Amino acid sequence: MSSQSTPARLTANASAKLPRLVLLLLAIAYVLAGLYGRDPWKTDDVLSLATMLSALQSQGTDWLVPHLGELKLAQDGPLGMWLGAILIHLFGPWIGEVGASRLINIIWFGITLGCVWYGTYLLGRRTEAQPLALPFGGEPTVKDYGRLLADVATLLFLATGGVLLRFHETSNVPANLAFQALGFYSLARMMDKPKMGAVMLALALTGAFLTRAWPGLVPLLLALPIAFQRRSILWSSRYHALAALVLACALIASWWIPAMQLHPGWMNEWLHWNKMSFGLPEYENAVRPLRDLPWFLWPIWPLAVLALWQWRRWITAPHIWIPLSFVLGALLTLFVSPQSGEAEYVLFTCPLAILAAFAIPTMRRGVINTLDWFALMCFSVTVACVWIGWFALHFGIPEQISLNIARQTKGYEPQIVWWAVLLAILCTLCWIAMILWRVKANPNALWRGSLLAAGGLTLTWIMLVLLWLPAVDYVRSYRPMSADIRQTLEGLSETPGELACLREQGLALGPRASLYVFDHIELVYDTKCPFILQQTTLKKLENGEAGFSDHAEVLWQGSRGADRFDRYRILRLSKQ
Repeated sequence: MSSQSTPARLTANASAKLPRLVLLLLAIAYVLAGLYGRDPWKTDDVLSLATMLSALQSQGTDWLVPHLGELKLAQDGPLGMWLGAILIHLFGPWIGEVGASRLINIIWFGITLGCVWYGTYLLGRRTEAQPLALPFGGEPTVKDYGRLLADVATLLFLATGGVLLRFHETSNVPANLAFQALGFYSLARMMDKPKMGAVMLALALTGAFLTRAWPGLVPLLLALPIAFQRRSILWSSRYHALAALVLACALIASWWIPAMQLHPGWMNEWLHWNKMSFGLPEYENAVRPLRDLPWFLWPIWPLAVLALWQWRRWITAPHIWIPLSFVLGALLTLFVSPQSGEAEYVLFTCPLAILAAFAIPTMRRGVINTLDWFALMCFSVTVACVWIGWFALHFGIPEQISLNIARQTKGYEPQIVWWAVLLAILCTLCWIAMILWRVKANPNALWRGSLLAAGGLTLTWIMLVLLWLPAVDYVRSYRPMSADIRQTLEGLSETPGELACLREQGLALGPRASLYVFDHIELVYDTKCPFILQQTTLKKLENGEAGFSDHAEVLWQGSRGADRFDRYRILRLSKQ
């Protein structure tokens, strides 16, 4: 595995330093755009916020387990709820409950990006990863080469479209991704500072369990035996890994034991939920990742495959084997997940972005230029599509696109917000400036293509937020429906200023959490309560198949925004 024969080829000019301010501003714009200025959306977004608010208002030991009002949510783990409740308590009086709760997304994003960058930097400085020494010198220094790879890995991660929306929702998915990234960093750190790496690994294992329970922990547990196989350099640190497992078990037990003693019913349901999260998937669910993952992981997966091919003779080198072990851990998880989805897909993003970064120094200049132009064309099209959709929404042209949008946003009355339009124009000019920079300056730095991809995706996302957020908010928010229900309950209450009791029939967690968050409406389980909030479908109502149709008075009926399927009714049961 001598550096004299590695497939990496580049000069010092190609490893020119990316200004820290550029990377910092890009990351800030990426995470802040779309995080504020909107309602919590269905389902995970608003449900996580509801558990945070419930924890703040809980009494006794109820804060120990996730719950929504009186409803115990026996799934996932309590860590996100705890941290979110603390942030709301500290910052809620200044920026509101919703704004304070979303600070946790910034924390998870920062942990993920920091671990990806610094872990790649540690691996890139190792001897096995160094580029071929040039006959007359001129190759990059070890520090410059490591920094280049770390920058490229971070930019490629930001350019991966699959994680974009998840980092802007208050859920356990970005938290679990952050601890997976911390697990990668801990192994990269363990090679030179094994004690520090073991502590980081213990925190990663504990955090993964306390965010998504066993579904969050299993990918890490599957990756570790692969990473610590005999031919790996980590084999000498296997006892530190065992110590990390013991420490993680102790930290997990400090929550598990009290929860088991104080909330045995919740714990039994939680164990059942964990058990149901594993099993052999049916054929349709088994092949679904083959359809979804190529789009979800674009553009990093082709580069990661190229890296594995180019570095195939160095497959057990740490810079290839460690991220590959996390890819294999996530892949094995798909085989034991009955219904895999985005929560499982995001686990591929960090290790694949890191592998993709190690492919860049092995590529010929002509291939890299082709990737640059592909990024320019791809995101020029997405920027144009954002504007075309905006014109269709507000001016009805093109007509067919306008009709499709109107079908999805039925009842929405668009209004032009000129300051948002001006900022979107500024974003468009920034993208044009990036195109001109690539064409005229013709930079040699290998991070240029990654910067174009990350910058293009970020600018497109910002433009979507500026031009489309009100319409998306209308479609995905339950706030207007919740306000109607509150007004109805106020009219039904015999005591002024209070709400009438309300129980539910077939109500999903998303609308239930929205009622709690927006208007502090908490459903009861008292069968003596005559008022029922029923969730049904338009088709069932038209066919007379909805429950209580024969012996209940309909007091209110509505839906969420432009929802074409679900309908909600408040019913007064007649006395039998």
